[in-house]
Amino acid sequence: MKNENSNTVNSEEGWTFMETLIVIAIVLILTSSVGFMAIQYLDKARIATARSQIDSFCVALESYYIDNGRYPSEEQGLSALWSKPGIEPVSNNWSGPYMYKEIPKDPWGNEYIYTVPSQSGLPFELASLGADAKQGGEGNDADILSWKD
Repeated sequence: MKNENSNTVNSEEGWTFMETLIVIAIVLILTSSVGFMAIQYLDKARIATARSQIDSFCVALESYYIDNGRYPSEEQGLSALWSKPGIEPVSNNWSGPYMYKEIPKDPWGNEYIYTVPSQSGLPFELASLGADAKQGGEGNDADILSWKD
């Protein structure tokens, strides 16, 4: 007589070790690809944020210029857009603040660089040195400049 249970699979056997390794490998591959895409998106977002902040600083600097007839000196820096400068040359026409909040650091945690006049011949230049905080670079390390798109 044939045993009825001989052709059935015991439901308590579970997965083999090899099946478990395959599932873990698939999960790791999917996780790493999603993580890689998230990092690329984050890098692009930081660059866009730095560009947007530099653009808003430029607008505030132009407003400062309209009121005072000059841009803040390098010594006064971008903080002159938030609070009246106490460093010479002090302007009596300061009617700021020209920014809604204090000047933030760039998305990589570094100070923005403000140069008056710029080396490009413009009245001023604002720059973020990118992720590497060094001049030059490409991609995420590239400098973001007020006069360059």
